[in-house]
Amino acid sequence: MLYKSTRCGVKNIGFKDATMMGLATDGGLIVPEFVPHFDPQSIKNEDFKSIAFEIFKLYIGDIEEDDILELIEKSYSTFDDNSITPLRQFEKLYILELFHGPTYAFKDIALQFLGNLFEYILKERNQTLNILGATSGDTGSAAIYGLKGKKNVKVFILYPQNGVSLTQELQMCDIDDKNVFPIAIAGTFDDCQYIIKEIFKDAEFKEQYHLGSINSINFARILAQIVYYYYAFLKVEKNVAFSVPTGNFGDIFAGFLAKLMGLPIEKLILATNENDILYRFVRFGEYAKNQVKKTLSPSMDIQVASNFERYLYYLYDQNCNVVKDLMQEFDKNGKLEFNDKILQIQSDFSAYRVSDEEILHTIKDFYEKYNYII
Repeated sequence: MLYKSTRCGVKNIGFKDATMMGLATDGGLIVPEFVPHFDPQSIKNEDFKSIAFEIFKLYIGDIEEDDILELIEKSYSTFDDNSITPLRQFEKLYILELFHGPTYAFKDIALQFLGNLFEYILKERNQTLNILGATSGDTGSAAIYGLKGKKNVKVFILYPQNGVSLTQELQMCDIDDKNVFPIAIAGTFDDCQYIIKEIFKDAEFKEQYHLGSINSINFARILAQIVYYYYAFLKVEKNVAFSVPTGNFGDIFAGFLAKLMGLPIEKLILATNENDILYRFVRFGEYAKNQVKKTLSPSMDIQVASNFERYLYYLYDQNCNVVKDLMQEFDKNGKLEFNDKILQIQSDFSAYRVSDEEILHTIKDFYEKYNYII
């Protein structure tokens, strides 16, 4: 499997180079040259780690299979449940528990793997790497726990000052490893993300200082998240729809890729808080920036979803020239309209927006009914 950019400027690179590159040097995002087909029935009775191995093999062509297995074992040994992502049933509703990693964030599933993957590649190449990341809360702590103590790598995490929860800030700032540097920014998550993207656009600077990315712009993170869609589907098997809390579009995009791979997902339901740029995109075909609103779910307080560009690439039949033009237009005007694509978009996703009040009511109601905190 080889990889390329959504904006045409990068082609024919291997998985390890794609991982180290993070954001493509032309400003686009890395995608596989093709989406492999993978029948879920071929892994019907497998556990999470075995499913991960079978899926990873399809996308990783330049790492020996024994080493892939070792990376998987090392990455998921830190989880407190042997199932990694156990599935709980409540009548006709199922909850996939993605909080059994070291920071209790769903991003541990990808970032424990990515931390070990970086260390593996750097050791093999005798290189060093400075990781830059932006977080609205959970990415930062999960990235730090994935990379703390790792050899040949330092991690610098930008987060919005007073824009993450106290628990998340303590998780980031209470680590005394010498390779960890959390940095508070006077601004929003979108400001943090903008700083990172602007730095990565300078290819010479990026190469000189050995910069890499741990945000979901790194395709290795998307790859790791595909696994639990297959895992969850095989536990239920029929009429499966996934409802995914969505901010930066990475998690639900992994589900979209799983569907392209052949996983018969009935529906991908995109759930946003009041920062609703993706809700408006699905419902009305408009992708337009608004001011970021502070909510009770700060990790989703995002107005520019970095993985959105990957979806555009598939929406426009993998035409990188169209994607490049669209992203340049968005950078200039802060708005895109997709009236001619609305039927396809609504075929791929449903979307719902919820307020803080609705979130609190749902948590309370679910707890009273099932004695389970969501």
